[in-house]
Amino acid sequence: MDDRQLHTAWQNRQAPDTVRPVGEAVALLMKHTLAKRVKQLGQIAAAWDEVIPAELATHTALESYARGTLTVMVDSAPHRFQLDALLKSGVRQALAERCSGPLNRIKLIPGQFYSVDLEGGRRYTF
Repeated sequence: MDDRQLHTAWQNRQAPDTVRPVGEAVALLMKHTLAKRVKQLGQIAAAWDEVIPAELATHTALESYARGTLTVMVDSAPHRFQLDALLKSGVRQALAERCSGPLNRIKLIPGQFYSVDLEGGRRYTF
């Protein structure tokens, strides 16, 4: 056997390449699951910015939207109380009117979505 025949025999004995590009799987995931959620949450975020006062909105972060329930993270108890009172005064209905999907409930949860650096400024992390 010469070198060419040995090389061909060696290649035939190797396991076939079963590696698929990751981009295909990510594109499929984006198309079927994430794109819909991003579109819904983006529409809700735009309505949130219109309806909620800016000084209160800076203390909130839209965490998730699933099955008609919007989960909002609020950084402190006083802001959560103010936001709850504002939502009960009719703002929830205004948000529901601006959104295409159902908005049955707004769940306010405590949490800090930023960290404070050494200079005292906020660093937002999600």
